[in-house]
Amino acid sequence: METLGEAELCFPHLFNASCKKIRRSHIENMFSYIVLSFIFLLTTVLNLLVIISIHHYRQLQTPTNLLLLSLAVSDFFVGLLMSFQIILIDGCWYLSDLMCPIYNVVSYVIASASVGTMVLISVDRYVAICDPLHYSTKVSPKRVRLYVCLCWFLSALCHTLLMKDNLAEPGLYNSCIGECVVVVNYVAVLVDLILTFLGPLTVIIFLYMRVFVVAVTQARAMRSHVTSVKVQGSLTVSVKKSELKAARTLGVVVLVFLICVCPYFFVVITGQDTLLSVSSAAVVLGLFNFNSCLNPVIYACFYPWFRKCLRLIFTLQILQPGSSQISVL
Repeated sequence: METLGEAELCFPHLFNASCKKIRRSHIENMFSYIVLSFIFLLTTVLNLLVIISIHHYRQLQTPTNLLLLSLAVSDFFVGLLMSFQIILIDGCWYLSDLMCPIYNVVSYVIASASVGTMVLISVDRYVAICDPLHYSTKVSPKRVRLYVCLCWFLSALCHTLLMKDNLAEPGLYNSCIGECVVVVNYVAVLVDLILTFLGPLTVIIFLYMRVFVVAVTQARAMRSHVTSVKVQGSLTVSVKKSELKAARTLGVVVLVFLICVCPYFFVVITGQDTLLSVSSAAVVLGLFNFNSCLNPVIYACFYPWFRKCLRLIFTLQILQPGSSQISVL
């Protein structure tokens, strides 16, 4: 029978070499498990439905929706990573030392790719609203796929190089067995934050301010001329309204993303070092994860095509021959 001291260790048989568990009551542990498991299931399932919808129905494979697909992929992986947080809820790292830096690299790549995708979404809306006549030539599905792949590749390359020392010598900075600690050069982290957060954040805010100003101007112009337009003019007004609605919806996505992700980066920026353990990052990572769960909910509220796709998927109509050609818009 284990003593009280042994029961508080991550690996009781290792005695003084083992890290200690985070002391919580049984009720707190059960509540944490239930909440995290619920968010994990909701995040993975909802984002998987978004991925299936856009990938399957050809009518949805527009440049804007391809960017939403990239965002859904990153959110889906965030959901998968939550399974690690559920396992490590007591503050103990039960996996190998090598898995610790790999886990952190993947987390950083996903966060960076999400920010990059948000920049691409902002550029897409900027061109659609501010330069609509050249939108189809400047923003094509082929170009969007190229930029999305480039975004993910650069994110992976950047953070692999950033964590190369931890990958080369895993577990070097652990003070006890059962700990997951990574240490990165502070200057390198600042450069990374500028390139992958502060810079993109500035671009996003600038572009959406421009989009907002132009959208307000166009909305006033449409209201003043709505009674005197001809049939062709009415079609133009309808197109502009759809673009403005898309800009407003994606603006909500971007705003929620920034609210949920900014705390994590601010913690890193204001920290005295870059020593991050699983337990100390739980709150900010939880907020980041919650954003990944919110995005599909936003789509369900603002996009009728997503609600229609859900009906087609749950009624198994998606399995019928030629279902990819069904009109969902």
